[in-house]
Amino acid sequence: MADSIQEMAVFARVVGAGSLSAAARELGLSPAMVSRRLAALESRLGVRLINRTTRSLHLTDDGATYYEACARVLSDIEEADATVSAGRVEPRGPLRVALPASFGHQHIAPLIPRFAERYPQIQLALSLSDRNVNLIDEGFDLAVRIAHLEDSSLTARRLAPNRRVVCASPDYLARHGTPSTPEELSRHNCLTTSEFTMNWDYKAPDGRPGSVRVAGRYACDNWEVLREWALAGLGIALKSTWDVHRLLAEGSLVEVCRGYTFHSDVAIYAVYPSRRFLPAKTRVFIEFLAESFGPDPYWDQPEQALERKPKPRIKARM
Repeated sequence: MADSIQEMAVFARVVGAGSLSAAARELGLSPAMVSRRLAALESRLGVRLINRTTRSLHLTDDGATYYEACARVLSDIEEADATVSAGRVEPRGPLRVALPASFGHQHIAPLIPRFAERYPQIQLALSLSDRNVNLIDEGFDLAVRIAHLEDSSLTARRLAPNRRVVCASPDYLARHGTPSTPEELSRHNCLTTSEFTMNWDYKAPDGRPGSVRVAGRYACDNWEVLREWALAGLGIALKSTWDVHRLLAEGSLVEVCRGYTFHSDVAIYAVYPSRRFLPAKTRVFIEFLAESFGPDPYWDQPEQALERKPKPRIKARM
C-alpha cells in the first residue's frame, strides 16, 4: 500500500509539474527514478496514463480519470495528517477573518474572549463588512458567509443553518391584517433588499416549493436597517432568526406565514482558500465556531435563546 501511495504521489507531481525533470526536482529524486516509478504504476494498473515524448507529456483518457481520483486520495491523506498535527502543535500567529457586519457583531464578537482564553498565542483581526471580500487578494485566512454558495475554488465548512422568518410589528399587523400564506404577502408592503419588487422562495408545510412576488415602498441592502424598519411598522420583512430571535421572543416582532420555510438553501459557512495544509490557527477557529453554533443554534430555540447567548467573561477587579 505504501508503494502504491508513493507511485500515486509521483504521478500527481509529474502531472502538476508538467515534466519528469521538474517533478524530479520537486521530489528530490532523479529523473530516472521518477520514470521508473511512473512505469511501475502503469504496469500495475495495466493502462498507459501519460503519453511521453522528448518534449512534452499528455494525459491519456485513463490518465485524466486516474489523476482526479489520485488528487482526492492524496488530499484526504494530507487532511488526515494535518488534523493530527494540529493536535500536537499549539495554534499561533496572526489570523485575519472577514465577517458579515451584523452577524459578526451579534454572534461572533461575544465569543472571542472565550476563544482568546483557549488559544492565547493567536492574534485575531476581525473585519466586519457586508461586502464579498476576495480572500486571496486581500490576505484573509477565512471568511464567514451567509449565502447559497456558488461553485468556486474556495473550500467551505457549513457552520449552522440560516433559518428565515417573515415577520412584522404588532402595530403593522393591527393596521393591515396578518397574512397566513405566502400568496397573501403580495397584498402587503414588504421590505426588500435592493429593488422594490423581488421574489421570495418558500416551501409549503407539505414540502411543495413555491415563490411569491412581493413589493413595497422601502428597500435597503443593510440587514439592520430592514430590522429597524420592521420594528417601526413600515412593513413586513424576511429576516434571519439569528437577527430577530430576541425580538420575536419579546413580542416586538411577530412571525407570520407560520409553517412555511423561506429560502432554505441559504446557510452559514466558513470559507477558506484550500483545505490542503490548513494552518492550525485557521482550523481551530473554524472548529470553535462550529462547536459554538452547530446544527441547532441557540437562536433557533426561542424558549432558551435569551439565556443561552454567549456572553463575554468579565473578571472582577480586586
